[in-house]
Amino acid sequence: MTNNDIIRRLRYTFDFNDDKMIALFALADEKVTRAQVSDWLKKEDDPEARAISDKMLATFLNGFINDRRGKRDGPPPAPEEDLSNNAIFRKLKIALNLKDIDIIDIFKLMDFPVSKHEISALFRHPDQKQYRVCKDQFLRVFMQGLNVKYRM
Repeated sequence: MTNNDIIRRLRYTFDFNDDKMIALFALADEKVTRAQVSDWLKKEDDPEARAISDKMLATFLNGFINDRRGKRDGPPPAPEEDLSNNAIFRKLKIALNLKDIDIIDIFKLMDFPVSKHEISALFRHPDQKQYRVCKDQFLRVFMQGLNVKYRM
């Protein structure tokens, strides 16, 4: 999945308008314009479409966390320069205050059975033996499940 796919899906699932998208970036101390947001949301075949960087997507997700959970005390977390599917998944889990059983239920909505062990392996430190990389298909199914849960 591309970063643009992720931000488009989140916009649709949670029914964010342009003002809300800009506000989410602002919650992570990043100023973006309506034109930037519009260019990130365009389909890939549009000549005006622009790719959103890992750092900007991480900033958006940090703003989403701040919006849903409130800002933490202390300095805000710095957005990651390289954003993996595991990090995206973790940020969504934090923002939506999901427990392992909630994630399993979201996958059940999509008829995609997963175990608690598979979920926990995604959130482990990459140096651990049980760590598993979150593949695009896994993240895509999760995003579709979020859409079913929060949009329908």
